[in-house]
Amino acid sequence: METFKRLKRFYWPFRGYFFVSLSALLLVTGLTMIYPFALKVTIDEVIGAGRYEWVPWIALGFVLLMLVKALAAFVQQYAGDLFGIRTVYELRNALYRKLESLPFRFYDNAKTGDLMSRLTADVEAFRFFLSFGCAQFLNFLLLLGFGLGAMVYLHPRLAAVTLLAMPFLSVTVFRFDRKVHPAFLGVRRSFAHLTTKVQENISGMHTVKALAREDLEISRFEDRNRRYMEANLEAARIWSAYFPLMELIGNISVVVLLAYGGWLVIRGELLLGELVAFFSLVWYIIGPLMHLGFIINTYSQSKAAGERILEILDAPEEIQSPPQAVVAERIRGHVRFVKVSHRYSPDGEWALREVSFDAPPGKVIGLIGATGAGKTTLIRLIARFYDPTEGEVLVDGRPVSEYDLQFLRRHIGVVFQDTFLFSSTIRDNIAYGRPDVSMEQVIRAAKRAQAHDFISGFPDGYDTVLGERGLGLSGGQKQRIAIARALVTEPSILILDDATSAVDMVTESRLQEALKEAMRGRTTFIIAHRISSVQHADEILVLDRGRVAERGTHRELLERGGIYRRIYDIQFRDRHAVPL
Repeated sequence: METFKRLKRFYWPFRGYFFVSLSALLLVTGLTMIYPFALKVTIDEVIGAGRYEWVPWIALGFVLLMLVKALAAFVQQYAGDLFGIRTVYELRNALYRKLESLPFRFYDNAKTGDLMSRLTADVEAFRFFLSFGCAQFLNFLLLLGFGLGAMVYLHPRLAAVTLLAMPFLSVTVFRFDRKVHPAFLGVRRSFAHLTTKVQENISGMHTVKALAREDLEISRFEDRNRRYMEANLEAARIWSAYFPLMELIGNISVVVLLAYGGWLVIRGELLLGELVAFFSLVWYIIGPLMHLGFIINTYSQSKAAGERILEILDAPEEIQSPPQAVVAERIRGHVRFVKVSHRYSPDGEWALREVSFDAPPGKVIGLIGATGAGKTTLIRLIARFYDPTEGEVLVDGRPVSEYDLQFLRRHIGVVFQDTFLFSSTIRDNIAYGRPDVSMEQVIRAAKRAQAHDFISGFPDGYDTVLGERGLGLSGGQKQRIAIARALVTEPSILILDDATSAVDMVTESRLQEALKEAMRGRTTFIIAHRISSVQHADEILVLDRGRVAERGTHRELLERGGIYRRIYDIQFRDRHAVPL
């Protein structure tokens, strides 16, 4: 029950629906308990006494009873559904808010398919228990309590003999619960792995087909699907083994009742109507007991789902705004690194080591170096996607950890190396960071990013709806739209993480000329592998294994003859060569 206690804050506000459902359930159970006694009266006092004129009135009473019970059952079911539906509405919102607030570190290892499974299938499993399983469990308790009380009232000895098998049934149910819960947790995890594989495969379908690896991916999917099947088979095996056993124990109670109760009727110690009533009452106990496996099944699935939901809700939010967060009128964009070192895990390699530099407002900093040298890590620290392991990152003289996160990031325009576009119009994608901007501002940003011409060439222009992740656009077109998206926010700090890697040299040249105007007055960081992308920077930092190996202007670094010179020579050694 610990899982449900920890999730109480989501369902307790809607307890009114639960108590309405419970009240209706009490009425339904109370009306159900009238049936055995009505049968007793009909057999012993009406038919047995020859008062047949009462039969139509008893029949009419039964009809009215069923109508009232049907109405109460509707209220009980509808209120129960409202209880579950309203709860998971808040729970799903809370999960999504949590996912939005979790830091980059969480998503470094998270799998999309697994998160989708928790947000959909697991939440629905939890709702099903609240709406249906919980009511079934309460109905079981009520019928068990009322049934036992009525049986003891009618004939204590017969009740004791009939219920001799109940302790064995209770032990069986307890053992069933202990085995079925881990099995259903395994089913949930296997399903998450399966959906993750499907999501990854569909997202990477172009790569799969380009490398003719369909057979490999089919094999991998079949492996995940087989594991999911095996998890379900294990759960089915437990269910198949225990449910017939519980039914057998219940039926033994019925046999004992008929044998001993019939003997009492023959001896005249029990009326026939009482035996019939007793037979109905014992099914009010055995019937729910036989379905107790289904109730435990539902409970186990919801508990396993709740545990997976809590794994997300309990995930630490390492990057948060401080209690007294700074919100200034404007960020000027003065960035300083003071002996900054960073690694992504306590026992991992250092991604940055004692990096220091000063970038006043309006300065353009170029970052170049081999893959894994620490360039992307450096710019991630500026926007506080991570906190540095050692040292300080300052913006306008304040540590970035003192700023309100949203305020800080609204003043930083980032174009990531891996361009992501939403399945929406081009205009919406460009205006994503500032939905209130005018169409003129969108077009101006697109022109600066050298995107206006190709956008205008589409039949619907800026209203063109893009496919998933910008499907239908070339890599260079997607990058230019992403640059326009960053520029339209008018950021104080502009970060371009290899943002022109997918455009041709001619477009890059035009883009650099257009960006000179956009960079004016903004502190700009340009990560690039091409010398041509950073050669006009005010200062170039050459990173090597997390350290600043060289710094200076393009000309100074060439004259120094170090790493930068070697990169230059590799990229431009054939620029004077005559093609054969």
